Amino acid sequence: MLTALSIKNYALIDDLKVDFPEGFIIITGETGSGKSIMLDALSLILGKRADMSALRNKDEKCIIEAEFSIEKYQFQALFDELEIDYDPQTIIRREILSSGKSRAFVNDAPVTLDVLSRLGELLVDIHSQHQTLALSDTAFQFEIIDAIANDKALLDEYIRLHQLLKKEQKKLQELIEFQKNANKEYDYNLHQLKELKSAMLEEGILEELEESYEEASNIEEIKESVGESLYLLNDENVGILNNLRELRHAFSSLTEYKQQYRELYNRIDSVFLELDDLGSEIADIDENIETDPESLEEISNQLNKIYSLQKKHKVSTVEELIAIQKELEEAVSKTENVDFELNNQHKLVAEQQAATLTKATELHKVRTKVLPALDKKLTSFMHELGMPNGKFAITLTATDNFFSNGNDELSFLFSANKGGDFGQLKKVASGGELSRIMLAVKAIMAEHTALPTIMFDEIDTGVSGEISQKMGDIMKTMSQNRQVFAITHLPQIAAKGAYHFKVFKDDVNGKTTTHLKLLTEEERITELSEMLEGKNSGASARNHAIELLRKG
Repeated sequence: MLTALSIKNYALIDDLKVDFPEGFIIITGETGSGKSIMLDALSLILGKRADMSALRNKDEKCIIEAEFSIEKYQFQALFDELEIDYDPQTIIRREILSSGKSRAFVNDAPVTLDVLSRLGELLVDIHSQHQTLALSDTAFQFEIIDAIANDKALLDEYIRLHQLLKKEQKKLQELIEFQKNANKEYDYNLHQLKELKSAMLEEGILEELEESYEEASNIEEIKESVGESLYLLNDENVGILNNLRELRHAFSSLTEYKQQYRELYNRIDSVFLELDDLGSEIADIDENIETDPESLEEISNQLNKIYSLQKKHKVSTVEELIAIQKELEEAVSKTENVDFELNNQHKLVAEQQAATLTKATELHKVRTKVLPALDKKLTSFMHELGMPNGKFAITLTATDNFFSNGNDELSFLFSANKGGDFGQLKKVASGGELSRIMLAVKAIMAEHTALPTIMFDEIDTGVSGEISQKMGDIMKTMSQNRQVFAITHLPQIAAKGAYHFKVFKDDVNGKTTTHLKLLTEEERITELSEMLEGKNSGASARNHAIELLRKG
């Protein structure tokens, strides 16, 4: 519950600090006194976006701080999920800086507005007049049913399965789209792949082919040079090997005389052996070299094919062509295997649909089971709140479609008059009737939720004194196991509260400032008297106020 609220430099508030007790708390005040300002400030604590125009003094920051006692509630898991430190006395602070930026803190740790909103949803429910429109919103109507059905775990599991289903359906659709486009491109990709494969591409092949082409193109010149080389090496008269052989023989007889001669002989011998080996290789070349016009043409064709492919694909290296070939291989392979993948994906989607349907069916049964009790409770409240002929027609129909919260279509209709036609709430119920229905809904939901604090902002608008007494009784009953605030203009409701605060304005140093005060018993009598008859109320109004408090 909300135990303390502090507001500094916000709208008409300079510095306001107030402690709140448990139970049923009344807040009253003249129109324009600043009741909405406090609610707006509290909304910032609950995650509403900040507006710099709300700063009273634009040169100073605004600080709003609220303390909540949450030890009775099982909120530890949410704190863990949001990765914030749990404290049974949790303090939330919001700061709006003069620069226009804002900061939020939970137990002195900085948090995002999303975190603040998630936490705020569990701490306080602020009900204002415009929220009655939510009664006609299907999502809110499902919230009512799900709260009574206590099906959160079941609903969470359905949501998980439904999200998985959508994920698998998206994959299936992507495969279908891929197949459509891939079939169009398959023949073209396959043709390009065959072209690339026919070039027998591998790293370094271009340099190797260019070298082979140069050799084949100059084969006659090469043969002539090889023949001349063999002549220079092996001729009997001028051949290098014969002369070197004689040189080696001449030095062999000197090896016995001196180390230097032996070293020279070894060097001559080494050169002879090297040249002899060289001569053998050149002889092999001479023996195997031959003019082959067909080989030259083949090499030329392969080179031209690679050059053409480079030009076609706008690349300059064989490595880039190889990369393109790999991409085409993957695309062609994926196209050829897409039927198999589609078949598997269809099976996955069918399995996920079956699992989702099973959970949706469980949800439908649980929800349907509580509809009679909901109808009975709502009808009972309608009679209690002066709508003896008010009736609801609530039906759930399971469909073949999966929605975000199940496969149910909900019809939540209302009739205010005997024999009247059922219709949508916003069309057949007046503003006052909607307020009473919303109070009934909140009272029913309160029995099934762990919401620590609920605030009713002038929910009594448009109702009579007798009905307002009934509304006050309902709110008072709700306050037995949670903190309930009621901002009201009706003395019949104000008298029901365990505590009564008054919002008022006064002028301080030429500035209008809003204050909030807890009324004493005597001050409360005076406030109720003025609510009954105005500022100049007399003894009868005072006696009436005392009687209201006594009955409250």
